[in-house]
This record gives sequence, structure tokens and C-alpha cells, in this order.
Amino acid sequence: MTTTETRQLRPGRIDRIGNRLVNALMRLGVSVADSRELAVRGRTSGEWRTTPVNLLTVDGERYLVAPRGHVQWVRNLLAAGGGELRLGRRTETFTATELADDAKPALLRVYLRRWAWEVGRFFENVDADSPDERIREIAPGMPVFRIDRG
Repeated sequence: MTTTETRQLRPGRIDRIGNRLVNALMRLGVSVADSRELAVRGRTSGEWRTTPVNLLTVDGERYLVAPRGHVQWVRNLLAAGGGELRLGRRTETFTATELADDAKPALLRVYLRRWAWEVGRFFENVDADSPDERIREIAPGMPVFRIDRG
């Protein structure tokens, strides 16, 4: 494995504060830039784990992108095969399918166009206008899941 495939970027202090604020708004039913609270059962504990995510919709299909790499929610989602997206009192159960690296560049480009202001620093000097070859280089370190209503 390359370092790109195994990298994990931990949230800093500002990220944790921002996540708490976004989570509080989502629990009130307010989505910030298509944010949702992702809930996934822990692969070891079986307990629900939550984190804010950006719900990407492209051509009617919905996706979750892990800009920080192969973090705990990604590992839990792979083990569980699905989870819940929450916004206020609404809970949607879904199943998840991880995409192959070849399928990621166009989606990562759209993701960056929408949320570079929030997550661009995690994309290793790649932006929405980077060449496809450069986006393909980072694709193994950016898990992307297609989600379907469960």
C-alpha cells in the first residue's frame, strides 16, 4: 500500500468545534451545505457512532466521500454495509457500496467544486481543476461510497 491509501488525517481543534456546531444544527433539522449526521454501527462494539458528512448527489445518485481517508467511519461502514443518515427527526436507512478507484475522479471533482472551502486541505494539492491523472493518483486514499435507500 502507498501512503495515500493508508493516510488518516485527524480533525484538529477547529474541525472538532465546527463538527459540534454542524451536529447541533443537524439535530435541529438544519442542513449546512447538504450535511447529514452519518450513523454507523461500530465494527467491534456494535454501538452507534456518528459523524457529520456531506451528501453528494450527482445525476440522481447519492454518494459519501471520506476526504480524510480511511478513517473509523469508513472502516465501520465497510463492515456494516450501511447505516443511517440523520437530519433532525428524519432518519434514512441506507446500504453502501464502495466505488472502484477508476470511478472516483469525476465524483471527486464535483465534491471539490462544492466543498473545497471546507475539505480542500485534505486533497493533497488537488483541486477541482486538476488534471484527471492527478485526481486518479489520490483516489485510493479517498474512499467513495454510493448509497441506496435501505
